[in-house]
Amino acid sequence: MERLEHLEHLDKHLVDELAQVARETIREEVREQTRKQRRTAVLYAASGALALYAGAAVALAAGLALAIVLPDWAAALITAAVLGVLAYVLRGAARPHRPGHPDHAGAGLSAPPVSTPAGGLGMSVPPMPSTPPEVPRQDGASPDASPHRA
Repeated sequence: MERLEHLEHLDKHLVDELAQVARETIREEVREQTRKQRRTAVLYAASGALALYAGAAVALAAGLALAIVLPDWAAALITAAVLGVLAYVLRGAARPHRPGHPDHAGAGLSAPPVSTPAGGLGMSVPPMPSTPPEVPRQDGASPDASPHRA
């Protein structure tokens, strides 16, 4: 009997050690993936900041070029308007296109349903029929016939 208790203690010890090794392995794997993702995020952030400064330099150059032939205030106003229009166009391009949406269908007309594979963009439910389906009766009578007619 004591021998079984001793084996039980060994089993529990082995399970604890295996759980500890599994935790350490998973923790190390998560740390490694986090390091890679952090590095990628820093590179994207640096790229975005540099692109912002490059865009500002291009806008400044365009404004200064316009200032050669126009007053400074008019050149700045035109540059701001062009940047505003570009921002609006890019925002519209970033939005997902939904069929039947007034912004994309034109004049409030709904577009026909789009058949897409599961998980794709488009209608998420099948279209509803305009009338309910007719159910055939078991006795052979037409569905319009009233059961109380004599």
